[in-house]
Amino acid sequence: MAKRDYYEVLGIDRSADADEIKKAYRRKAKELHPDRNADNPEAESAFKEVNEAYDALKDPQKKAAYDRFGHAAFEGGMGAGAAGARRGAHPGGDFASAFSDVFEDLFGDFMGGGRGGGRQRAMRGSDLRYNLRMTLEEAFAGLNRTISVTSLSTCDACHGTGAEGGAEPVTCPTCSGMGKVRAQQGFFTVERTCPTCGGAGQIVKNPCKACGGAGRVEKTRNLSVDIPAGVETGTRMRLAGKGEAGMRGGPAGDLYIFIEVADHPIFLRDGNTLFCRVPVSVATAALGGDVEVPTIDGGRTRVKVPEGSQSGRQMRLRGKGMPALRGAGRGDMVIELAVETPVNLSPRQKELLHEFDKLGENNNPEGSSFFSKVKSFWDGMTG
Repeated sequence: MAKRDYYEVLGIDRSADADEIKKAYRRKAKELHPDRNADNPEAESAFKEVNEAYDALKDPQKKAAYDRFGHAAFEGGMGAGAAGARRGAHPGGDFASAFSDVFEDLFGDFMGGGRGGGRQRAMRGSDLRYNLRMTLEEAFAGLNRTISVTSLSTCDACHGTGAEGGAEPVTCPTCSGMGKVRAQQGFFTVERTCPTCGGAGQIVKNPCKACGGAGRVEKTRNLSVDIPAGVETGTRMRLAGKGEAGMRGGPAGDLYIFIEVADHPIFLRDGNTLFCRVPVSVATAALGGDVEVPTIDGGRTRVKVPEGSQSGRQMRLRGKGMPALRGAGRGDMVIELAVETPVNLSPRQKELLHEFDKLGENNNPEGSSFFSKVKSFWDGMTG
């Protein structure tokens, strides 16, 4: 029985390019695979025929020979059939090699990116995190601080190559630089990470004594960091390339600085607004007066307390808050009055307060209003 035309077997035109040939083979291989056609005795022979066709057409030189001479190009010990027989492959062409190409194409992402994926790859260094705690005053003004970071850095002795004297690594003899080794298991060619080079594709003959061949050593570095004014807890700063050194010539990772601003004994912060609770005496709240309050920049300002101020009254000082991060202007500071009840009274003070209380029938508007509502509530309940 004469062999069918390879293009007919794959269902493609003679003008098909390499991608179209591979796609057609993938489709046919899935359709005719013996495991999916256990009840079809002709599936295995058809499957071999598809592999033979793909093995001939995937290679540009073989394809050119087939286009010119047809099946005669592979007769007499030439081409796919003879090569397959020498390697002990199935009669229908180099099936293992052909199917391996598609297996890589289908599952390469899970095995390191396909053919050559395990070759010497540069690896980016890990990112690092540094927690920086600062005061509210420092967050207001900004600061420059030197921090110490311990991480894996490029070995100075071998310049990161891992070889003594900075010599370049050599190609792994086990995998020939592929980073993977193949083993035939029935119909399939299984790839595994090379046990000699660990997938790097290269090995170090004479490891560097300083780093033991790793190319990196642990070092403590001092870094100068500029913290802008206006940062708050949770602010994150990125220092590009200040993380761990990369491997095999890869770039360094980044250093992320996370800001934590400590609580302040006087000021409470909410964004760019500062709150300050200021105690005032009963006399000052009742008669009015001035009270001196601090500001975050270390200064002080006088605030006028209106006559008859109640505890909890707020007054806003424009532009006395925190600066805007990466912006212009400052927030406000809000003063909240806390009217203090006097303690440790002398007999004379108590006497004066009793006298004042007798004369203060109309001096407590909030209390009068409250007890008026209470009286109406009780009257309603009894009624």
